[in-house]
Formats: sequence, C-alpha cells, structure tokens
Amino acid sequence: MGEKGAFYSDEYQNLLKKYGYSEKEIEAKIEKTWESLFFDQDLKFYHQTEDQMAYITDTGNNDVRTEGMSYGMMAAVQLDQKEVFDRLWRWTKKYMYHPAGKYKGYFAWSCDRKGNKNFDGPAPDGEEYFAMALLLASRRWGDGKDPLNYSKQAKEILAEVVHKGENSPGDPMWNPDNYLIKFVPEVEFSDPSYHLPHFYELFARWGNEKDQDFWLKAAAASRKYLQQSCHPETGLSAEYAEYDGSPRFEEGHGDFYSDAYRVAFNIGVDSVWFNKDPWQQEEAYKLQKFFADKDEYTKYSIDGQELEKPDYLHYLGLKAANAAASLAGENEYTEKYLKDFWEAELRKDERRYYDNFLYLFALLVLSGNFRIY
Repeated sequence: MGEKGAFYSDEYQNLLKKYGYSEKEIEAKIEKTWESLFFDQDLKFYHQTEDQMAYITDTGNNDVRTEGMSYGMMAAVQLDQKEVFDRLWRWTKKYMYHPAGKYKGYFAWSCDRKGNKNFDGPAPDGEEYFAMALLLASRRWGDGKDPLNYSKQAKEILAEVVHKGENSPGDPMWNPDNYLIKFVPEVEFSDPSYHLPHFYELFARWGNEKDQDFWLKAAAASRKYLQQSCHPETGLSAEYAEYDGSPRFEEGHGDFYSDAYRVAFNIGVDSVWFNKDPWQQEEAYKLQKFFADKDEYTKYSIDGQELEKPDYLHYLGLKAANAAASLAGENEYTEKYLKDFWEAELRKDERRYYDNFLYLFALLVLSGNFRIY
C-alpha cells in the first residue's frame, strides 16, 4: 500500500468531508452526538456519582461493563473531555478492579450500578481498550497523581495481560505461543472483534519495554488471524472463532452477529492508523458488497445464509461499522454507505448503548477525529 498510515504521516482523512458534508455540519453532528449520549436526559447512558466518579450503563442489560467504561474513556480522550475520562476511570478502579487473587490486576467485566461485581472474571476487550485509552490520555494530558497516573496504570494492565500466571495465579489474556487474544483468560479460542492490531503496534512502542517484541508479533498475528476468520467471499466473521479462524459453535456464537460487527470498524481504524495490510481493502469491499442490497439485517452464517431475525439486532451498530470500513479503501459502495450512515438516527430504545457507541466511534473515525495522540 503506497500511503503511510497516520502514525507515520500524522494525516487523518476526513472521508465525510470528501463526500460532500461540510466541516460545520460534521462538527455539529459530533457535538450533538456526544451531548446526546453523555448528557441528554432521555438518551444518555453516562451517569455521574459522588466522589468525582461516573459510570456507563449497558441500557439493554442494566449493568456496567468494562466494554462500555473503556469505550467511554476512549471517546472522552478523543474529544478532549478529561473530566469525563477521569470520572469513569476512578469508578472503574474503585469497583471493577481486582487488587488481589487470581484476577489481580484485571477488571470484573460486569457490575451493577452500585458497583457490586456481578461476575469476577474479566473480558479482554475491556482491558485492551483501557490500556489504549490510558496511554492516549497520558500523551494528550500528561500524567497526574494516582489513579490518574495514566501511563503507569496502562503499563500495569499490559504487564498482567501478558504475564499473568508466570509468577502468580491466573491465566494471561493472550496465548503466549500464537500471540492471539483469548475470549476470556481461561479458554483457548478467540473473538475476531477483539483483534486490534493498531493498538498492539502502540503497546509495543509505548508499553513495557520488555514486551515490545511480544506486541509486534501480536499485531502481525492478529492481522493474519482476521484474514483467516473472515469468509473469503462474504467477508463475514463469527462472534467466536478457533485459533485457526474457523467459527466456534459450542457456546452458540459461531455465526455473524453482534460482536462480529466491530470487525469492520476495527479494520477501518487499523488502515487509518497504520495502513499495513492490503487485504483490509478487499475485506471492506466484500462486506459492503454483501450488505449493499439488504434493507433489513438478520443473523447470518459466515457464508451468508440468513438465519433467525432477533428483534434486538443491533442494526445501527452494523450500519456504522460497515461505513467505517470505507476507510480501508473506497469503492463503488462508499458513497451509499456514508449517506446511509449520515442520515441514520441515534437509537432511543433500551438497546441503544452498543449501537450508539459504534455510531459515535464511526463518526469520529470517518471525520478524521479518531486519532493517535
């Protein structure tokens, strides 16, 4: 691929502007989306508490998840909202963090809104987003006093996810032999949507020096794994997949469904930030071609067979992620996907949390505002 990614060039393409939307329109939409999701009384999923803390609710499950807390922190650092970032991180450290035991250094993936842990175990997509958001916060705002010493906090997380079990109880979040992220630490399979090679490139550069080689290998392994797990014709991937990329059906997540929507977004961001994998352009085209003639979404096998149609399908999240894939390479479908995305409205129902987060992230990356600091 000829052009270098933004990590090298510091140039972020505003694809929305290229396709006719004005900077004023784009800035207004970003501001309105942020205000709606974090402060609008009817739409928000962000809730401030005492002691300068706050949490984000998964509105469909009425709990607080490391996914949502880390997404909120990423959105806050991208939009220079330090107070929101710090409030979320204080709540996370106080209620979700494990200071001891086999999960020491990890975060309980689900708590109730009062901070009681629903489950002790972690979900690795939360830890990787926490670490990346903290590193970006350190570079954008500088480190403060504990727990706002962002870079130190990030490096502690990154040490645990790689080395857990070497000198203490527990399991690492990455398989040390194949460098692939696990669905949860105790299992030996993965989730394609967890794979964020663009994060691992930065962990190698800004994380713990002794793990630089590990993270570079993880980035390469993840790019290869995504090619293995995405169907060669449809571009669809399963929610859970074996280490060889084949769908894993045992837990009932071997088809293209909610988690898997994020793969399109992730390849778009990796292409913007590092632009190392020509396959990503092919993958974006396959996905966009597959969905181009579909007015309503359903659940699909990865070879494109229609399955059941759950009423809680995250249609807006899929629309947003597929639009973000355009950043991996423009094609005959790009204008359609950007138009559909631009004209879409935020969800207002109880399932709005996941969809509206993906919408916000897609809006940021498509406007050149999902950046490395």
